[in-house]
Amino acid sequence: MGRWFDHAAAEAAEACGDWATAIELVSEYAEPYSPDHHRHNAHLWHMDLLAKAGLLTELADRADNDVHARRRLDRFLFEEGNAGELRRRADRGDKTALHLLVRLLRGRGQHAEHAP
Repeated sequence: MGRWFDHAAAEAAEACGDWATAIELVSEYAEPYSPDHHRHNAHLWHMDLLAKAGLLTELADRADNDVHARRRLDRFLFEEGNAGELRRRADRGDKTALHLLVRLLRGRGQHAEHAP
């Protein structure tokens, strides 16, 4: 628990689009569900970096057991307008995906009956 975290270096790497470095720095410090809010926030940041880096397979793999990864993946799919994948996730019981799918369809002017 005594690991040091170079937050400035991680931010600089993210700002430059150096996703591999940013992810490496943040993931070494991140802890999901940590009582230390800095480590928990680093976990959320890690999930965000995975999405920004386009590492959706890794994010989806984590989403099976990590609610933060699941929510970030769903949000990414919503932001990209990917109704098909949101629908697939909703069909498998992902309520966040269902909610975002309905929002997406309504935003497009489509009717709610198109949602699962």
